[in-house]
Amino acid sequence: MIEGFFRNARRNLARLRPVRVLEAPSRPFRDLWPGDAARGARLMRGEFEWAGTARPLLPSEDDGTPGTGWEDQAGTPLWRAAAHGFLWLRDLRTLGTDAARIRARLLAADWLAAGASEPVASAPEVMGARISSWLGNWDFFAATAEDAFRHAIMQRLAQDARALVSALPAEAQHRGALVALKGALAAAVALDEESFLQRCVRFLPAELERQFHPDGGHVERSPAQQLEALKDLIEIRNLLHGVEVEAPPHLTVALDRAAPALRSLRHGDGGLALFNGTREESSSMVDLVLTQGQARSRTPLSLPETGFQRLQAGRTLVIVDCGAPPGGRAGNIGPGGVPRGADRLAHAGTLAFEMSVGRDRMIINCGAAPAAESGWCDALRATAAHSTLVLSDTNSAELRDGGLGRRPEVVEADRQEASGAQWLEMSHDGYAKAFGAIHRRRLYLSESGDDLRGEDAVELAEGKPLPGFAVRFHLHPGVTANAQQDETAVLLRLASGMGWRLRAKGARVAIEESVHLGGDARRSQQIALYADENAASVQWAISRVSLPPPPEA
Repeated sequence: MIEGFFRNARRNLARLRPVRVLEAPSRPFRDLWPGDAARGARLMRGEFEWAGTARPLLPSEDDGTPGTGWEDQAGTPLWRAAAHGFLWLRDLRTLGTDAARIRARLLAADWLAAGASEPVASAPEVMGARISSWLGNWDFFAATAEDAFRHAIMQRLAQDARALVSALPAEAQHRGALVALKGALAAAVALDEESFLQRCVRFLPAELERQFHPDGGHVERSPAQQLEALKDLIEIRNLLHGVEVEAPPHLTVALDRAAPALRSLRHGDGGLALFNGTREESSSMVDLVLTQGQARSRTPLSLPETGFQRLQAGRTLVIVDCGAPPGGRAGNIGPGGVPRGADRLAHAGTLAFEMSVGRDRMIINCGAAPAAESGWCDALRATAAHSTLVLSDTNSAELRDGGLGRRPEVVEADRQEASGAQWLEMSHDGYAKAFGAIHRRRLYLSESGDDLRGEDAVELAEGKPLPGFAVRFHLHPGVTANAQQDETAVLLRLASGMGWRLRAKGARVAIEESVHLGGDARRSQQIALYADENAASVQWAISRVSLPPPPEA
């Protein structure tokens, strides 16, 4: 409460101090990252797609028809934050046509007239994203525009910069605080405001310590946010280098650790594992970010503080979520309904794993739709949408808008290796309050990588009844599954034609429908192991087998 009082006081005092409004940025700042031309073309047709959710985003018409997309009812808070943060600007730049440039200016002018007063527009992470987008794409959308347009953009940029700098450090516990600081720093450089620059540099070390675990993993425990946070670090490094300001050593350390941590969350196809709000980012983008990051450390097999393990042998890779969900507090909501907690994207997928062989993904989680309406978004956040144990059709963490309620508090993992084989023993207490139960999972990967074995067990407090449970394995859409007649095994054919068999003991094996939202929504399948009556554990194994070639079409 005291911090909030001083933060508001700083904001009020900042409004009284004048900031020079330049006609153009004093130093160039280039957006390093390519956009998506297909998304840009879609925006030209009047829809902004972000994280798999598309909504109308249209400028006002000459006949007086108002624009669409800035109002409070236009979409979910995360979608509106992306729209007001101008995250679509690089997509139009990548499209690269004169029509795209004109559409960018029309949308920006419309936002100044109709969107700038919306509460979500004043959220610090939204202001920071918008400033970075404007400056990074200045040559594309503003450099050759009319004087009045450029002046209006720079005037609003100066106002936002003053508000951002005065409010540092940002209140958000997630990556948005880093975005806010980066935007403030970009504005300080563009406006040639030395006092702004000094304040940003002063708060940078503490923000980096708050954002990253000692192992380099980001606090949100999301591979997608790990990628975006690494982009932020690279841009901050480049901004400081551009004005010949020595970066604090914390920035070098963060870069050196965050890039290898990102590599540890990649599959053999180069894309990211689908945990906690992550969708399949293109491998070329991940490669570009790692190249720009300039980190040369080896890929770690374990991120102990962040809570991920990587089992790898032969061509087989298993990535396991064995950490407690990130911190957060229910109801911690900022302007425009934007969540402030680090658990804003958290899923109830504790102890879930993904498995790939070479470039073929086999066992996955269902993906994410973080900007969708709560029903669809939460369906993908549910425990049943992950490759883990589900007790009595109940989530291991309580899903709430903008974060989690009840959640696992004690999550333990112990890793052992010998002669190339790897063991991982894990547990979590997410079901302790509701059922007095602990979920224990054991994984073993052979030295050849051709045999993954597991056991899922429910450990009950004395006197507690045993609820029914299922162990789910969601399959990538490229995998075909065929059940064997005794209902104890399933044959799997990967996209490359490679064969594997899943066998189970203590459970009935069923093949059911699933959905894959790593990118566009696709139908897929899942294998469900329904525990036998009174069985407290299920054992299973996934082994490589030889399959005859598929019949010719």
